[in-house]
Amino acid sequence: MKTAIEFIAYIQRMLVEGDFTATYKYALLHAIADVCVESSSVTGNSKLPIQLDVLADKMLRLYWNQARPFGGSSQTMQLHQNSDSQKQIAIITAVQSIQQTGLYNINQLYKSPHYKTVHRVAKTALKNGPLWRLQILAKKEECFLYPHDKSQNHIELNAGIAGYFREFYHLITYLARAAWIDKIISFKHNQYLVGAQANLPEFLFGQDRKALAYAKPLLQEIQKNTCFYCGKKLDQHAEVDHFIPFAKYAFDLGHNFVLADRTCNNSKRDYLASYEHKYKWEENNLANHANMIFEELASYVECDKDKSMAVADWAYQIARNSAANLWHSKSEFRLA
Repeated sequence: MKTAIEFIAYIQRMLVEGDFTATYKYALLHAIADVCVESSSVTGNSKLPIQLDVLADKMLRLYWNQARPFGGSSQTMQLHQNSDSQKQIAIITAVQSIQQTGLYNINQLYKSPHYKTVHRVAKTALKNGPLWRLQILAKKEECFLYPHDKSQNHIELNAGIAGYFREFYHLITYLARAAWIDKIISFKHNQYLVGAQANLPEFLFGQDRKALAYAKPLLQEIQKNTCFYCGKKLDQHAEVDHFIPFAKYAFDLGHNFVLADRTCNNSKRDYLASYEHKYKWEENNLANHANMIFEELASYVECDKDKSMAVADWAYQIARNSAANLWHSKSEFRLA
């Protein structure tokens, strides 16, 4: 049986390392938590079978309100739930078609002739996507919550997992909903609907883009105009990267900046880099060029090499404790 700490660490990894091109996985995580809370047969170390029909029904409930026009508009403008601006996810499309018949209450749906059709769409979407992709972390299958057995019409949560979903229900659903909101806002084709709200998280907690602009020419000089990660010559698309990702430590530190080509930066995203990169960063930014970074950037951003080292040590310790994957290159990850 896994420990509670391992469970929470896995959920954190799932939200960071999972490939979320649509919102289905957040809905599935939420749905599993809902079922666990609603089940009366869960004991501390028990396994819990969950029928796919039940999960599909939960997905319908979660998406029902979201299929309505955003902001209560009478026009048919829905927030997209995936990265494809031309195609909405199947559950939203199916629910929207039902709502356009005048059926706006999900409890009425169960009594209507439309239920079987829309439920079938939800179940198909569940089986074709998130059910077997939720537990793919850094492109590797890690079945911590339940085994992948596509021959069954149910999943079975591993021993103790249902108990943890119950124990940490509010935390799990809070994380799932927050990540869901962030994902919707991140889709560019949604931002004309969301409007100013799309900039609110950046306004409250975002990074100072001016500091990144000041850091870029300095890093070009320090790194001899090569990508910190792959060593290739940089072009006009070079980007300042937070070596310890901003998603893990949401403050700018001057010694934490490196310069990367767009391909490496987009691939690394919110992952910690491998130890090879960490040792290079320590030598480059904290040993050889620490004073230079301080002199050039201290007027624009906090520059404390000891704090940068402490934050890095904390981040890598957390990664080791949770057996996280470290990014090494576009096609390679390594265990912490």
